[in-house]
Amino acid sequence: MRQSGKMLLTILVISAAASEARAHFLMLLPATESGQREEPVTVVFQWGHPFEHQLFDAPKPESAIAIDPDGKRIDLNKALVKIEVSGDGGKKVVAWKFSFRPERRGDYVLALTAPPLWLGEEQFYFQDTVKVVYHVQTQKGWDAATGLPFELVPLTRPYGLAPGMVFQAQAMVNGKPLARALVEVEQYHPVPPKSLPADEQMTRQVKTDPNGVFSCTLTEPGWWCVTAERDGGKREHEGKMFPVRQRATLWVHVDEAGKGK
Repeated sequence: MRQSGKMLLTILVISAAASEARAHFLMLLPATESGQREEPVTVVFQWGHPFEHQLFDAPKPESAIAIDPDGKRIDLNKALVKIEVSGDGGKKVVAWKFSFRPERRGDYVLALTAPPLWLGEEQFYFQDTVKVVYHVQTQKGWDAATGLPFELVPLTRPYGLAPGMVFQAQAMVNGKPLARALVEVEQYHPVPPKSLPADEQMTRQVKTDPNGVFSCTLTEPGWWCVTAERDGGKREHEGKMFPVRQRATLWVHVDEAGKGK
């Protein structure tokens, strides 16, 4: 009985750790969800738990790009600036920001690639990409792919949404649909909530269909992340091989109900 109890406790600890690990996401958030041509916008890159607003040190991105409304690729690496933001318990943690000035009307896809992140307690790596669509006055290019090996391509326009609308996107690996992939959906809170619901209400889950398409309902105004996950093989850490979880995150904005110009 004692051995069974220990086994049960081990299973519960592993399950809790896996659940908490999945709650870590890359955050790529413009100061506003839309703007004007030639007007700069500040974009912040963070790492942590969006729903709980628990932030940790964010790694320096390996690459940062923008895709303009005509499909032109813009290198943003030199624009990255290291900053500090308030993390868990008020502790200062590392984040990154860049200023971006859209030169024309249309939609810009901003995308960052993070280096592999080792999660010691969970004994695996995350290898993440994150992107967001920044809207500039006219609707052109919001469904553009970036050419990243693993990404989410929106099928529903990822801005100008009302609370309760259904959002759809397609998970793509090297340009091909990814079937039966796990997708997690979580809302971002700019400050820690006073109380937290159950884990399953903070991080929702859905899977892609045979064409790599998934649907989810975004119930509240604000920023939401949708993140697809796949097996990324193995990677060495201190002489041993450990699993890699490749993830692709897309940030989507939901407007306040009845929002006008």
